[in-house]
Amino acid sequence: MFTFIIKRLLLLIPVFLAVSLIIFMIVHLVPGDPLEHLMQVGSSPEQQAALSAKYGLAKPILVQYLIWLQNTLSGNFGDAIILRRPVADLIAQNMPYSLALGGLALAFSTLVGIGAGALAAIFKNSWLDRSVMLIILLGSTVPSFWLGLLMILLFAVQLGWFPVSGARSASALVLPALTIGLGGVALVARVTRAAMIDISRKDFVLMLHAKGVSRANIQLRHVLRHALLPVLTILSLRIGWILGGAVTVEFVFARPGLGSLLITSLNQRDYPVVQGCLLMLAIAVMLGTLLGDVLQAALDPRVRERAT
Repeated sequence: MFTFIIKRLLLLIPVFLAVSLIIFMIVHLVPGDPLEHLMQVGSSPEQQAALSAKYGLAKPILVQYLIWLQNTLSGNFGDAIILRRPVADLIAQNMPYSLALGGLALAFSTLVGIGAGALAAIFKNSWLDRSVMLIILLGSTVPSFWLGLLMILLFAVQLGWFPVSGARSASALVLPALTIGLGGVALVARVTRAAMIDISRKDFVLMLHAKGVSRANIQLRHVLRHALLPVLTILSLRIGWILGGAVTVEFVFARPGLGSLLITSLNQRDYPVVQGCLLMLAIAVMLGTLLGDVLQAALDPRVRERAT
């Protein structure tokens, strides 16, 4: 198992380098100049050149990337051009809000998704199964930003149950967490249902039926337990995607977090902050993938054997 983890960690190195290069190049290809927000009206070309040299924007783009990569590997993400603060401090200040939102959304999508998928599988081809799958289909097709606006209109403006925006209380987490989590519910429920239906056809399940074990006991104690392997893999992959999906939701609900910081920095063309935020989101996806591989290998020895 230790060898498997080491191999997976080594595979992340070229992935990280490729992702960092793509992020750097895409950010620098975005039209606009971040120095426009710093230069005063009527600034001379000499002043513009001095500012460009100060932030390293006058060097060739490949040289800029190598300098940024070297600093990033040492934990230095550079300084924000507009806010004039270390990017690492801005990320550390906003990361807890994104983690709290993502963690609550992941917990919601896990519990509700597994429960809905199990019900649909146990009552396969019934009206309950069709109803659950219809709701799941609707939940997976509705854009998160549009769903967030609907929730604000209904639960915050009309009913007044939750705050419209901000992060001043725990109740302000409910609507954005539901907005992000509903998309995950659809995915987890579909995977749970498909896995349970597949496991139900196995020989050991038929043997349990022949021994007279109750259907509920078989489905909940045996089929669901074996079906959790692909569900755990999907959930580990969702860790990174939930943080990425929080970008638009945080902006819709005017919450602090990596999403709001990223969108604000994009509007200001603040390259160091955008690069730092995108890199953190990419690392979250990579770590989620690594966690999924490790969990799958820990639960299924065949995965470890294929990797050796």
